[in-house]
Amino acid sequence: MSTIVWHEQKIGRGQHELLNGHRGLCIWFTGLSGAGKSTLANALEQRLYEEGVHTYLLDGDNVRHGLNEGLGFDKESRQENVRRVAHVAKLFTDAGVVAITALISPFRDDRARAREIISSDSFLEVYVQCPVEVCITRDPKGLYERAKSGVIKEFTGVSSPYEPPSSPDIMVNTSEMSINDCIERIVEGVKSKLYQVPNNQ
Repeated sequence: MSTIVWHEQKIGRGQHELLNGHRGLCIWFTGLSGAGKSTLANALEQRLYEEGVHTYLLDGDNVRHGLNEGLGFDKESRQENVRRVAHVAKLFTDAGVVAITALISPFRDDRARAREIISSDSFLEVYVQCPVEVCITRDPKGLYERAKSGVIKEFTGVSSPYEPPSSPDIMVNTSEMSINDCIERIVEGVKSKLYQVPNNQ
């Protein structure tokens, strides 16, 4: 018999959202390395901040400096990486905050689990589409080059697969669209949910 019991809190999600003036959401950016996830996530956070929306950005590289330090890049570690970030994002959404995540999160099943953890009603999957050939030309960290030479193992898009979303909530193509155009499309999708009365309240 487990000794761990859920402790109910007096202040619930609805009260946090009422105080903040908007819903708690998770905006989950997914795409190849170099597609522009972090660039768009930062630009989106800046835009929402300027409009008075409470946000927090969980960048894939940043969380591996602390929360997910020590996790590798094999499939099991990637699954755990996504699981942990999803649970942190859920805490933010429960606090009425817009959590913005920017992770490659290459596997559909893992992203589906993240949606399930956070709740589909509060989850927006943003697919940052970009051909791997274009991502390679950007490659500011030289990761693709190191992956091709075998220095980096199990690198998404080179030696490990990326499974694109079959029906993302929002899709932008950074090889064809400007950052501003991408942000406008994303903001439009976010606002359609941000001030909407959720199904569970």
